[in-house]
Amino acid sequence: MAERISDGEAVVMEVLWAEAPLTAAEISERIDPARGWSDRTVKTMLSRLLGKGALTHEEDGRRYLYRPAVAREDYVGQESRRLVDRLFGGRAAPLVAQLAERGDLSDEDIAEIEALLKALKS
Repeated sequence: MAERISDGEAVVMEVLWAEAPLTAAEISERIDPARGWSDRTVKTMLSRLLGKGALTHEEDGRRYLYRPAVAREDYVGQESRRLVDRLFGGRAAPLVAQLAERGDLSDEDIAEIEALLKALKS
């Protein structure tokens, strides 16, 4: 998948990563009502995601069943790499330093990072 998924499209993808296959109506039901999205908005997002190759669909009578064509882990990895490349010259250490300097790392975050680094060293 070469094209990026927009924030709105990611909402639809999260629904389908959690449960698939689903119809457009079922996806609409699972999206937070606070977003105020109509069924038409969801169908527009589905059409865009199909065009980007992020989804597949199959006919089920008079309706379509949608499912992700890309795993969430692959998408997160790709987006993480883009962020690090774009903002930190491809290096992860400045990202962690930025978060630490701003106080955005909890004690739990720090413990997880330490455990990851320990596992990488062994």
